[in-house]
Amino acid sequence: MGTERFIVSRQEISTRVLCLGNELLADDALGAVVAEQLRQILPGTLEVVFTSALGFDLLDDVLGASRLLVVDTIETGTKPPGTIHLLREEDVQPVPGESPHYIGLFETLKLGRKLQLDVPKDVIIIAVEPADCLTVGGAMTPAVKEAVPLVVNLVQRLANQPRLDRTSLEAGRSVA
Repeated sequence: MGTERFIVSRQEISTRVLCLGNELLADDALGAVVAEQLRQILPGTLEVVFTSALGFDLLDDVLGASRLLVVDTIETGTKPPGTIHLLREEDVQPVPGESPHYIGLFETLKLGRKLQLDVPKDVIIIAVEPADCLTVGGAMTPAVKEAVPLVVNLVQRLANQPRLDRTSLEAGRSVA
């Protein structure tokens, strides 16, 4: 566990793919699986990071990239498992009741900006609706496993676009 960095090129990093999750928890292993597949197929100037870190430990993973593509699971309960959600940072509503005991990606980005650190201004979330993120040692469910190649293709497509506008995101939102 921890953080694994796969640097495909040593050129200046403009886009970083940050894959989040826990490879021991069924569908939450999505990030690890996607990171491994991207590492094997991506040429060019893309940095792929897989981490199971939380809180301020994520700060190292977001610094220095102008754009961040985040791959994770997100349980909305509004779509079937395996549905791919494509969101901008501002589209995600934080859970009410901030706690100093739980600092997530969005709180880390907010802190970085407040401290005027070099955090990405362009953050795109590619999230898959999970069926099971709690079974320790469990296999990824079929619906989430089927979403993996779609997520990999989506990351490749988004990484090659210089900037995404609202229309581009709307076209890709909630893909099954």
